Amino acid sequence: MPTTIANIKENMQNKLGSQIEIIAQTGRKRQSKRKGVLSEVYPSVFVVDLDQDENSFERVSYSYSDILTKSVEVCFLEEAV
Repeated sequence: MPTTIANIKENMQNKLGSQIEIIAQTGRKRQSKRKGVLSEVYPSVFVVDLDQDENSFERVSYSYSDILTKSVEVCFLEEAV
């Protein structure tokens, strides 16, 4: 089944409040890994409250098209265990 932005948005809405790990492509052969809680879901973006022990800033937001184009990978931590 092909993935659409509507499917991604619905999945994120269902996982609101879950622990999440995000791997974002930051450049050529570079990635940044962040962990936090999926806190808010908007029509175009979703917001993650980051763990303060690991990150220097509190929140980060990504668009659903980032997931669709695979520039951001999302892993829900309770599913990985």
